[in-house]
Amino acid sequence: MSQNRFKTVLLFGAPGVGKGTQGRILGEIPGFYHLSCGEVFRSLDINSHEGREVCRFTSKGMLVPDEITIRIWKRHLDGLCMLSYFKPYEDLLILDGIPRNRAQAEILEQYIDVLKIVHLKSIDMEAMIHRIRRRAIRDNRVDDAHEDIIRKRFVVYEAETRPVLEYYTPRLITEVDAIGSPAEVLLKVLECVVPVQNRLFRNEED
Repeated sequence: MSQNRFKTVLLFGAPGVGKGTQGRILGEIPGFYHLSCGEVFRSLDINSHEGREVCRFTSKGMLVPDEITIRIWKRHLDGLCMLSYFKPYEDLLILDGIPRNRAQAEILEQYIDVLKIVHLKSIDMEAMIHRIRRRAIRDNRVDDAHEDIIRKRFVVYEAETRPVLEYYTPRLITEVDAIGSPAEVLLKVLECVVPVQNRLFRNEED
């Protein structure tokens, strides 16, 4: 079954920890393809039925229901494959923002083969909140504009998303300190993902 699933690395961590930043940088390197579920949601037409559905939850700091999340994510990924933006036999898929809970992790088993989880960690929640608010201004992200919504997202993360780590085999998980410049964190992330890419595309034994 794993032969038909997308070989994947998950970038995991709390809101504002830098998953998107690291994913975007990795996505510029040949052999990696980055897909952010949050960016997929933000690409929806806000006036469409799906756009309104997603906004109804994200605007309150809540998780988008599993069925909606998986449906939109899978359709987007299929489109990337069809257009050859993502080439599964050449690229290692770098995901962030999904799965958001255990149910999503279970559903995704049929689509992705998780080879590594990079758990970006920061104990300074206030620093992450500041980073999110700064990003909201820079990128005009409405869902990140209000501090009460941001804090709600942290509550949801602790209750629903952090436990996702318990779903996966511990040997797949590597913790990376997310404090530091993007370049400093990138070096640590590359130490995690480059060996996975080498094993996958150079047919090295695990």
